[in-house]
Amino acid sequence: MQRRSVNKLLRWHKVPADDFHAAEVFLRKREKYCVSASARFLKVKETRDHVWYMPGAEGGISALLLHSRKTLFPVFDKNKNIPAPRFLNRFLGKVHIHALQGLTEDAGLLESLMENQGYYAAERIDYKLMSIDDEPKAEAFKAGPKALVLRRPVAEDEESLFVLQSAYEQEEVLPKNAVFNPAACRLNLRHILSSEHILVAELDNQVVGKINTSAESFSRYQVGGVYVRPGCRGQGIAAKMAAFFIRDLLASGKGISLFVKKRNSAALKVYGRIGFAMLADYRITYF
Repeated sequence: MQRRSVNKLLRWHKVPADDFHAAEVFLRKREKYCVSASARFLKVKETRDHVWYMPGAEGGISALLLHSRKTLFPVFDKNKNIPAPRFLNRFLGKVHIHALQGLTEDAGLLESLMENQGYYAAERIDYKLMSIDDEPKAEAFKAGPKALVLRRPVAEDEESLFVLQSAYEQEEVLPKNAVFNPAACRLNLRHILSSEHILVAELDNQVVGKINTSAESFSRYQVGGVYVRPGCRGQGIAAKMAAFFIRDLLASGKGISLFVKKRNSAALKVYGRIGFAMLADYRITYF
């Protein structure tokens, strides 16, 4: 009887479609470290994505695995005693996985499990996960040229923003050897304009920068899409733009998270200047 109980704890189970409460409790406790996964989880009923869990020793959940849009999101909560999900072989045979993302320790563990199913990483991108829950530092609001204008976008900005979004995706999002798809980029931009919070920076009547939210979870926003035209960098535009944008988001009562490439020292410096704190190492692995 005891052996069967232990075995049950070390097995993965699919979350019932009509009972997501325990999974939500698990994610809420760890939300600061898994905003992307939490945001996808909030839409799981309408998207019919997949959620699996491992029971905890004292009830509840000890680990969670979410599949959404060809991406796996492991939330293992530093639980190293993760058995290979037996369902994974069948699932991967039916659904192609493009990427996985999460805390570096969790992502690395899932990546090892997936290698047993014939998945091998084409590229790993390491990030620093950061957060801010208080007013940005005062000095950030004073940055940037005096003539800089920060405003919400209007319909006439779409082409200018498409240029920025295209450059951002090619510089910061696409894995190496991936082919840029202008049509997909255009659709992504239109989704941002219609569904996300966004702020643009204008200088000399030209849109030179942008920042937007990329996800919204239970009590946090995830910020992404931060981009300033190369010829306008080094003037404090990103710092000022982000400070005002984040202050407005915080006024809604939600905290802010983001992840930035470890090798992007300029961006890390900007976010530190604003008041972001380092949380953990984060990784996206592409297959």
